[in-house]
Amino acid sequence: MSTHLIKLFTQPEQSWTEIRKEEEQKPRNYLPHLIFLGLIPPFALFIGTTRVGWSLAENETVRLSADSALLLSAMVYGAILLGTALMGVFIRWMSRSFDARPTLNQCIGFAAYTATPLYVAGLAALYPSRWLAVAVLMAACAYSTFLLFVGLPTFMRRKQEQGFLFASCVWAVGLLLLVTILVSAILFWYNNLSPEYLRGPLGG
Repeated sequence: MSTHLIKLFTQPEQSWTEIRKEEEQKPRNYLPHLIFLGLIPPFALFIGTTRVGWSLAENETVRLSADSALLLSAMVYGAILLGTALMGVFIRWMSRSFDARPTLNQCIGFAAYTATPLYVAGLAALYPSRWLAVAVLMAACAYSTFLLFVGLPTFMRRKQEQGFLFASCVWAVGLLLLVTILVSAILFWYNNLSPEYLRGPLGG
């Protein structure tokens, strides 16, 4: 897992070739990568919202209670796993239009590795800040897009031109799915689970 994590940022083309070989030899080889890296955003979110907090007014810090933060983190983790799995289903469904025949596990694995920058970007939640979150998320989305367009032709063994069109379709569906699932999870948590806020002096 750590080898691919580093290589996806330093040698993406070589990393995709190795990932494809491993996924052919060992179905579900992607699971440790998804399960453990997917824990980064919810873990950082829990620490950031309970220990650091955020400021909405001068000299006041707002935090979440441990129970509320735990529920939010659990929902975010569930959204990550569900979103990755659904993205794999969509990739497999779309692959038929491009004469590719990957297995469902291969498609979920491809989605998981493509989302690696988004998992790592979850570290930004350690310091809750709207502007920091937006900046880091945009950077992560940009690199995930790069991994998608570089990796899909190699992983699916399609010609570059065909791979570009396939990747464009995957990108559009992925963006819609990401926004829909995360926003739905947060709204459900906020409206139905009654989060408990703790207010105190800044730095207290």
